[in-house]
Amino acid sequence: MADLAQIGVSGLAVMGRNLARNLARNGFSVALHNRTSARTKSLVAEHGDEGTFVPTETLEEFVAALERPRRVVVMVKAGAPTDAVIDELVPLLDEGDIVIDCGNAHFADTRRREAALRERGLHFVGAGVSGGEEGALLGPSIMPGGSAESYRTLGPMFEKIAAQVDGTPCCVHVGPDGAGHFVKMVHNGIEYADMQLIAEAYDLLRDGLGATPAELARIFAEWNSGDLESFLIEITAEVLGHTDAASGSAFVDVVLDQAEQKGTGRWTVQTALDLGVPVTGIAEATFARALSAHPEQREAARAALPGPSAAVPVEDRDAFVDDVRKALYASKVVAYAQGYDQMAAASAEYGWDIDLGAMATIWRGGCIIRARFLDRIKDAYATERPASLLVAPYFRDAVAEGQEAWRRVVAHAARAGIPTPGFSSALAYYDALRAERLPAALIQGMRDYFGAHTYKRVDREGAFHTLWGGDRSEVDG
Repeated sequence: MADLAQIGVSGLAVMGRNLARNLARNGFSVALHNRTSARTKSLVAEHGDEGTFVPTETLEEFVAALERPRRVVVMVKAGAPTDAVIDELVPLLDEGDIVIDCGNAHFADTRRREAALRERGLHFVGAGVSGGEEGALLGPSIMPGGSAESYRTLGPMFEKIAAQVDGTPCCVHVGPDGAGHFVKMVHNGIEYADMQLIAEAYDLLRDGLGATPAELARIFAEWNSGDLESFLIEITAEVLGHTDAASGSAFVDVVLDQAEQKGTGRWTVQTALDLGVPVTGIAEATFARALSAHPEQREAARAALPGPSAAVPVEDRDAFVDDVRKALYASKVVAYAQGYDQMAAASAEYGWDIDLGAMATIWRGGCIIRARFLDRIKDAYATERPASLLVAPYFRDAVAEGQEAWRRVVAHAARAGIPTPGFSSALAYYDALRAERLPAALIQGMRDYFGAHTYKRVDREGAFHTLWGGDRSEVDG
């Protein structure tokens, strides 16, 4: 038994390779498996001195190399490839063994797989892992779902290899079945929104001020020392300050302006629609990437569609920079508030009982959206669950303090013809949320007119319908 590995990793592309190394560096013996054994041999040859690795060539040999209950990490492409590995793996396992999918799986697939394996006496854990290649090796944020029993066995390992902030591991049991992958999906959706907002801030400053990338790198580096301090602001300064070796131009100017996406942002928006939760910031960020990927439409529009008739100058450079900073922060708060609303709605829908404050805790390190203000989110959920993150005292005050700057920035962008879908939709959401009365009343009237969908009244209970095609009297719905 002493020679058996404590955990196994199947799928040794970059993420799987680095996760296996992280486990070994932290004192765990790791069985290795890959469809092509060359990757297994390469890992052992290059990093075998980092810990105890048990290389195997077949799945049968891989499973036999693991102590029980077996802990098997699957790191392959989401979708059919994951199902194929699970289908091969399951007949080789015994009751109580744990299969862990650390890829970016859709949470509905995770729920399906968890239910299927549970019927066979096996545990299936969908674990979101954020931090990219570096995080996987040095300490990621880990969001495991699955049964509480599986976490008792697996949790201590994951907590040890996760990023640590103030002595607290960036890993917690999120909830049953697909909860872990759902939270990771929303994390990625917030990441989309955050990146879009940063890009809009860059565009506003570059277009509005005529600032060079090097100047903007210094501005973002300065912002990273304040409330906006985060990994994404930090790397924005790095990217803007980088010079392309081949051309001598600013790196950002030689990169094609067409952003790609792998699907998690799209999943976040689709799921939010199913749950009836408005995640407008994430949606606009996802659509902005989609729009950027249609150069033929953009070229036709440039030739045909007019912009503002005159330039809109910025009179006070420093004041404008500060306005953009405040607008970025306020819009960022909205994006997080919407993501947290979505997690709360899913938790209620699926009975997950997600600890929203704990999600902020495990996102403070290792992950892509790690940021200073996550401590504020943790605090907001420490004693109660606010109706919206925006009404929690700290965020309420922060957004209220910045709202005039936010309005000036959005107005400037509209007058100058600078697209700011993230900033603008965030402000519209803020105003809709705080409005005393929304125009939805008119929409309900129209729905009743053309489809007899009925409506409710402000002065008495029940549903009603107006006989629009008749005498326009009102009847019970």
